[in-house]
Amino acid sequence: MQDMSDEQTRLQEFFTARAADWDSRFPDDGPAYAAAVAELGLRAGDRVLDAGCGTGRALPPLRAAVGASGVVLGADLTPAMLREAARAGRDRDGQLLLTDVAALPLRSRSLDAVFGAGLISHLESPAENLRELARVVRPGGVLALFHPIGRAALAARHGRSITSDDLRAEPNLRPLLACSGWRLTSYVDEDARFLALAVRED
Repeated sequence: MQDMSDEQTRLQEFFTARAADWDSRFPDDGPAYAAAVAELGLRAGDRVLDAGCGTGRALPPLRAAVGASGVVLGADLTPAMLREAARAGRDRDGQLLLTDVAALPLRSRSLDAVFGAGLISHLESPAENLRELARVVRPGGVLALFHPIGRAALAARHGRSITSDDLRAEPNLRPLLACSGWRLTSYVDEDARFLALAVRED
């Protein structure tokens, strides 16, 4: 992997410190992940990437969706997170890649879908990074940006309020996706989940 920027280093340090107890802090998120994966409409044999996979909580439902003939990849910048994914046995559901989603070691148009849980707020260059995700997805492929709780609930968890510059707000997210090769097709922001779906434009 190339030398990391200061922001990438900060992110890696943040998640390294939290990797060991990450799953135990959010033990009830499994059904929300499975429901979000179901919205991707994956079929047997599809190829899918979990971008910023962390401890790999999306990998089992992604594997179930694409079956044994499909390809599941989990990419993350933090070695400690990938170690926890392997410790939990999730490396059996997908191949783990230590890489930055800003520079994926994947062929263009080689995937059918990308799943990103909690991803958008951690992208260093959102438009450029979303464009890289678009590069590796075939035209008509799908992107899911997910969080197991909505924006308001997440802000409250951190003692903050939602601000108008939040990238996940629909008026901000729609044009951001559009300039990055994606068309927003569905947007849900409820207390129980955040899920934005987009299709890769031709």
